[in-house]
Amino acid sequence: MSGPGSASWPIAIPPGLCRSAGTRWSGRSGRPRLTTLVGRNVAALVKGAAGPQRQASKSFTLEQAKALLAAAEGTRLHAYVVLSPLVGIRAEEARALRWDPVVTWVDDSAGWRPVTSAGFDPARAGEDRYAIYVWRSERHGGDTKTEKPRRTLALPRRCAEALRQHMEQQEKERLRAGELWQEHGLVFASRAGTPLSANNVIRAFRITKKAGLGEDWVPREMRHTLVSVLSANGAPVESIALLAGHDRSATTEAVYRHEIRPALTQGAGGNGQDLRLATCRAGAGSS
Repeated sequence: MSGPGSASWPIAIPPGLCRSAGTRWSGRSGRPRLTTLVGRNVAALVKGAAGPQRQASKSFTLEQAKALLAAAEGTRLHAYVVLSPLVGIRAEEARALRWDPVVTWVDDSAGWRPVTSAGFDPARAGEDRYAIYVWRSERHGGDTKTEKPRRTLALPRRCAEALRQHMEQQEKERLRAGELWQEHGLVFASRAGTPLSANNVIRAFRITKKAGLGEDWVPREMRHTLVSVLSANGAPVESIALLAGHDRSATTEAVYRHEIRPALTQGAGGNGQDLRLATCRAGAGSS
């Protein structure tokens, strides 16, 4: 067979087949030489095996989100479940989150300090007193997808309180583990301090069944819920993209913007506002 810039290769095949393939006959040897290019890409004739279909993402309604939060109370996943729908952190970002980037505003002179040194002081409770620097994720190289996802996210009171309880619980687990504890500084870790895999979180997320929501849910849909609620409340798509760490607002519109306005209308009564999903925003120091 010949290709661009290559010589013809002698082949010994039946003449009839050679003629039908567009070959030319050598006048001296009587042997066929294929001197023309194949008229079609034969690889296109091969039908590859169909890969697994990725399930389309969806969002929790406000009532479903509140049921999920209630079911997570008292579990090791509680802080994770609180953080994801309230600030929109990605699953891989949450798994890579360390305690040092969880910060609190101490005062004008000290500024922002890690909670590992400043602690969770109830006197500093407030919407602008706690934040997380989302600059790493569980990806190759440990960085976020692009520069845009590097952002600072303000923590609502409920998130700060959940993280405070989580830190106390983790300290108890560290003492129980003793010499078996492997310190990685991770917010969300195993009982031995080691990193959690995606499958670890997915298995733990089966608390959706306990919440009466079935098992047809994955952790990333908590983040989708935040984007949906903000969108349904009329937040500018550019602001949502900044919060979510998207490079382009078109990504937010095409992938993450699920309409749950009917659920919002139903959840407005009673204590529906207690979930306060729409209070999160990107901090002024996002990069």
